[in-house]
Formats: sequence, C-alpha cells, structure tokens
Amino acid sequence: MMLLLIGSIVVLVGVYMLLVETIFKSSECKSSSDMVGKTVIITGGNTGIGKATACELARRGARVILSCRNKQKAEEAIKDIELETGSTDVVYMQLDLANLKAVRTFAETFLKTESRLDLLINNAGLVGDGRTEDGFGIQFGVNHLGHFLLTCLLLDCLKEAPSSRVITLSSMAHRWGVVKTELSRHVSLWQMVFVDPISRLFFLDPKAGAQTTLHCALQEGIEPLSGRYFACCTVQEPCSNATDDAVAKKLWDVSERLCGLSDTS
Repeated sequence: MMLLLIGSIVVLVGVYMLLVETIFKSSECKSSSDMVGKTVIITGGNTGIGKATACELARRGARVILSCRNKQKAEEAIKDIELETGSTDVVYMQLDLANLKAVRTFAETFLKTESRLDLLINNAGLVGDGRTEDGFGIQFGVNHLGHFLLTCLLLDCLKEAPSSRVITLSSMAHRWGVVKTELSRHVSLWQMVFVDPISRLFFLDPKAGAQTTLHCALQEGIEPLSGRYFACCTVQEPCSNATDDAVAKKLWDVSERLCGLSDTS
C-alpha cells in the first residue's frame, strides 16, 4: 500500500513538472531597450499583466498612461508603480471599454492633451456574462470591439511616431488559460471554485505573464513579424480559425459596422 502511494505521488509530481515546463512554461523578455521620451497607453493597466507591464515600461523611462474604468484602483496602482520604479510620469485616464461613446471620448481627450503615442497595449479583458452599454455581449464588446475602436481612432497618431507598435493581448484559454490575473473576476461562483485552485497551482504570476507583452513592445528586429501571434516570447501558431483570412475580413467588416466606422448600416 505504501509503495502504491509513493508511486502515485511520483507520477503526480512528474505530471506537474511536465506541465510546468511545457504548457505552463514561463519566459523572459531579453531586450535592454529604454523608453525614454516615449508615450504608452495600457488599457486595464491597474492590475495583473497590465500593471506588471506598466511597471517595467515606467522603469525604462516611458510616460505611461493607465487607461482604466476604476479610478481608485488606477490611483493605487500608480502609487505602487511610482514607489517601485521612482517614475513620476505615470498617469490615469478614464476609459470604459464597455461603452463605445466613452471610448471615443477617451480618444478625443488623449489626442487633445498628448503630443505623441509610441505604443498602444490593448491589455484589458474579462470573462463573464452580461451586456455592454451598446448591447453587445460583455466579452465581445470589451475584449474586442472596445479595443478595435480605440485602435482605429488612435491609428493616425501612432503612425506619426517612428517605430510605433500596437500590441493586442489574446489568451491561450482557447487551449489553456495560464496567467493568474483578475480576468475571471466576473465569472460565477461555481466557475471560480474550479478555476481558482488550478490557477494557484499552475498559472504564471502577472510579472512572468507580462514578459511576452514586454518582448513584443521592446524587442528590436521583430517588425517583419507584425501581425503574428506570440506566446512565451516566441512566435507561435494560433488555432486554425485565427489564421483564416476570410474569417478575419468578415470580423473586420462587422467590427467597423458595429463601431460606426463604416458607411454601410
């Protein structure tokens, strides 16, 4: 009986180590680039991966704009970032991605008050039920449409800055979810009972989870890889639907229409 128990423990430890070194493997951004004189917008930058990303970019000298819905959380995050990095150039601008009118207001305010934009990091995201102010499903409305409109409205400003980049975070949740953030704060209690223990055991912490974002933001020479999907600081292939040009074109056209960017109704 004792041998059987020991054998089971050995197998479980082996499986755990295998998962940690493959599916849940961490990585590290190797770039030493500084961000002095550059301006960055990070949506949802008050917590999780966004906050960890903001902290590192502030440490490298960037002007970091945390675009978030919750002012109190943003101000608390700014205090933490300032304390850790010594930066005094981290600011808050209100952005509610669940309201397309609010997205337009944010873009108008930014373009009036800021002189440049070098890096837009579409980081905010959630999992949950409900509807946006515009009647869209909350996940589709916030995770996709809000960021789609924001990017389109800021695109001309981005083009004026040399070597500007747009980074849109996705999720490996279509295969595995793998970073411990507040992404699932809107899910039901029974879902949390299942998700939370797994996340505590396997998932990366936000600092480790931010490494791929930082790689895409800072690494020199990756411009030819624009539009590709990155995970663990390397180019990887997403699921087949994500590489279907016809599906992409349809999503783009529908997104333009739903955001009021196209001429067709």
